[in-house]
Amino acid sequence: MSERYDLVVLGLSLSSSWGNGHATTFRALLRGVAAEGKRVLFLERDVPWYASNRDLPEPDFCTLEYYSGVPDLIDRFAPELRSAGAVMIGSYVPEGPAVIDAVAELQPAHLSFYDIDTPVTLAKLARGHEEYLERPQIPLFDIYFSFSGGPTLTRLEQEFGAQNAVALYCSVDDARYRPMGESPQWDLGYLGTYSPDRQPTLERLLLEPARRLPHKRFVVAGPQYPADIDWPANVERIEHLPPAEHPSFYSRQRFTLNVTRADMIVAGWSPSVRLFEAGACATPVISDYWDGLGELFPLGEALMVARDADEVVQILEGTSDAERRTIAAAAQKLVLADHTGLARARELLVALGLTEADPSTAPQREAAAV
Repeated sequence: MSERYDLVVLGLSLSSSWGNGHATTFRALLRGVAAEGKRVLFLERDVPWYASNRDLPEPDFCTLEYYSGVPDLIDRFAPELRSAGAVMIGSYVPEGPAVIDAVAELQPAHLSFYDIDTPVTLAKLARGHEEYLERPQIPLFDIYFSFSGGPTLTRLEQEFGAQNAVALYCSVDDARYRPMGESPQWDLGYLGTYSPDRQPTLERLLLEPARRLPHKRFVVAGPQYPADIDWPANVERIEHLPPAEHPSFYSRQRFTLNVTRADMIVAGWSPSVRLFEAGACATPVISDYWDGLGELFPLGEALMVARDADEVVQILEGTSDAERRTIAAAAQKLVLADHTGLARARELLVALGLTEADPSTAPQREAAAV
């Protein structure tokens, strides 16, 4: 007999954070859902590149199962999908269109989509690229949860036919991301998988400052960077950093850099998980700029913005330790109040009708959907 779950999630990956930002997003969110007393089943396509890099093979906050393809998914998990309180399908799921159609045919009680890559998705759809979501499928979902807020929500409804577009930003697991009390090892660091559209900004805001400041230390952690990048001698490279080591990594930086993908800069209101992770670890952030950033983190108070190498150099050379700690404390307070996995899980469960709204948190939910 199949088990009944409150929520069934089909996502890119929960077991492996290698080369993707989805795993940490789902982990923080679903830990929060579990903390609210809900039973969760996560279904992940079994693929070799994640199978050989699993840093969370047995989560303690949900049931994790693997499937080999769409027929296997339906043959084995149709009862759970039909009986669940809600089913949520994520972006970048392999064979996404076929998965969506197969799950929709089962007529689950509540079907939603969680787009962790909304600006990228919409740009792909505009070019006719539909590898994980087809445009005609968008109206199938009761709720289209979006990584991006702001005008993107209106666009999803008016241009793409979403029934109800709701902002659901990423979040941080504050039980795991916290200051570690370690001495600073690097003046500026960056954590992120290589992306061609982020690389020019990384060059401008980290590699060029490193060349100008040979007496300071820099670090870039993340996989898939091309071998022909000219790394300055004072930039340390870490190929892959599992989530368990992220708090220590952030805690050993005087500043950490946030670099945003081009499509997300255009859309605005698309916070990276780096902002919340660094904030929870009380590490001040230097970020590129996009619309909506200041509404999430007051600029100059909880976060610093740099548009070019000159401004990064000025921050690194001209910010006192007292100023740095003040900015970090403001960010940490904000993140712990509004952007933990538990806070985001409550937003999700209320939207899905799986729990009652808490009137004391309504202002935060409304602000998140600006």
